[in-house]
Amino acid sequence: MGKKILLFLFCSIFAFAIEQSFLEPEEAFKPKFEESKDKVTFNLGLGEAIYLYDEKLKVLITKPEKIDISKDVNLPKAVPYEIWQVHFDDLKIDIPFSLIQSKTNASSVEIEIQFQGCSKAGLCYAPMSQTKTINFSNVVTEEKKQVEEVAPIAQNETDVIAGTLKNGSFLLVLATFFGFGLLLSLTPCVFPMIPILSSIIVKAGDDGKLTASKGFFLSLVYVLAMSFAYTIAGVLAGLFGANLQVALQNPYVLVVFAAIFVALAFSMFGYFKLELPQSIQNKVNKTADGKENQGIAGIAIMGFLSALIVGPCVAPPLAGALVYIGQTGDAFLGGAALFVMSLGMGAPLLLIGLGAGKYMPKPGGWMDSVTKIFGIVMLSVAVWMLDRVLPASIVMYLWSLLFIGAALYLKVFEHIIARLITTVILIYGVLLFVGAVSGATNPLDPLSKLTSKTVAGQVDTTKLKWNYVKTNAEIDAAVKSSTKPVMLDFYADWCISCKELEGITFKDATVFAKLNEFTLIKADVTKNTDDDKAMQKRFGVVGPPALIFWDKDNKEIKSSQIVGYKNAEDFLEIVNKHFK
Repeated sequence: MGKKILLFLFCSIFAFAIEQSFLEPEEAFKPKFEESKDKVTFNLGLGEAIYLYDEKLKVLITKPEKIDISKDVNLPKAVPYEIWQVHFDDLKIDIPFSLIQSKTNASSVEIEIQFQGCSKAGLCYAPMSQTKTINFSNVVTEEKKQVEEVAPIAQNETDVIAGTLKNGSFLLVLATFFGFGLLLSLTPCVFPMIPILSSIIVKAGDDGKLTASKGFFLSLVYVLAMSFAYTIAGVLAGLFGANLQVALQNPYVLVVFAAIFVALAFSMFGYFKLELPQSIQNKVNKTADGKENQGIAGIAIMGFLSALIVGPCVAPPLAGALVYIGQTGDAFLGGAALFVMSLGMGAPLLLIGLGAGKYMPKPGGWMDSVTKIFGIVMLSVAVWMLDRVLPASIVMYLWSLLFIGAALYLKVFEHIIARLITTVILIYGVLLFVGAVSGATNPLDPLSKLTSKTVAGQVDTTKLKWNYVKTNAEIDAAVKSSTKPVMLDFYADWCISCKELEGITFKDATVFAKLNEFTLIKADVTKNTDDDKAMQKRFGVVGPPALIFWDKDNKEIKSSQIVGYKNAEDFLEIVNKHFK
């Protein structure tokens, strides 16, 4: 019995010794990437008695598309071992940036090294790989080195803002992004939220208990929910490239949300009340202030949805924050920047709540009239949203019917000023109807098809020749075949700023003349298909509008990239720096 125990112990010790003679994978292979100004170097340290199969050693570009560059780099020379060609020494592979850029002109590229090795002791390890993401906006190649010594590399606005996040102090970054938010609050993306919040406050004042503090509190709930939604959507877009706001801009969601605003409008007209079922209300009202809590939840939901669906604007600050999150993975600082930017955007909304609570007169019969006016405003928001999914001609008819109906509805007012206003509304509604019949599509210029005159300094942008592209391959083909500089316009039907560019900036006579010097290509990403996402990912575009430029030698000029709306003066200032 004793001999059997000793034999068992000896076998166990021997088996343990054999097991320990093999290195763990992390001991056998020690990979490391090193990035310099003009190349990225892959170092692979090999453990004792470890070798690599030469045929399993691959150098690949995996994103934005898969390209094998193994034969283009200088790999160490393999040696024969048994029937294989192998590597026994530590590995060093230099991958020049110039080589990568000759294969793809993407601003962000993922490199992957694949390898497989064995131990001389008889153990073969599973295939392994290491990846490295290179952002060319942050590196300088040898070809750019001499230019950099003369003048600093120009950056576009998005890159500058992303650099602010990387290099600025935490408090300075937050203060800067709050300022960005204040500026964005003046854009059309925030305007639709004003009537939404105002209608909520007016509704809350029906009981005559709307104080300044309560008005401010209701606005704060709305703004915080809006900021929370922007932050979540932004962080997701930065980390995973999944833009929640863009995903919600499909016709079904927009039509449903427009229908909700129509329902809210008819509720304000007094046709019915929107409220929870009585059984649920009874449970909620058992709390100390259940009815108020119920209302606060509704306001928070409205604020959250408004940020995602009503105002999906892309501007340089938002794009810069998303680029920073995507490059560094720092969701905390990027998310904090987006949150305070949203608070800046919501600052005017807080003032509305504070002012309405402070200056709103005592309740009376006039409140019914004000509520009905805000019902009309809610219908306007619904039409404004449908403008993203319906043909422009149909939207013109909707605007005309809304103005005519509002004028007739408001005729109940006896005051002479009110009658004058309703008469003007009626006349404008009729003009819109006439314009719609004539084929006009711009509610701000309903008689454009009936007059030969054009506004001073403006031109007919339909004369611009656009070539539409649907894939990266079509973009490359269009750029390669052009003998002129190229401008690529990322556009979507639901994008407010895109329509501003077309309806304001591109109509400027000087801009129009400048654009005629370019080959113009347009990528319509309204449907957000896989090809649409691939095109945007290639150029680091987080959402439309975005303008990408190439010179006449087919070289992309990254520093001239434009994100968001620019007026004619700002547009020309950026473009003329590179294309005089």
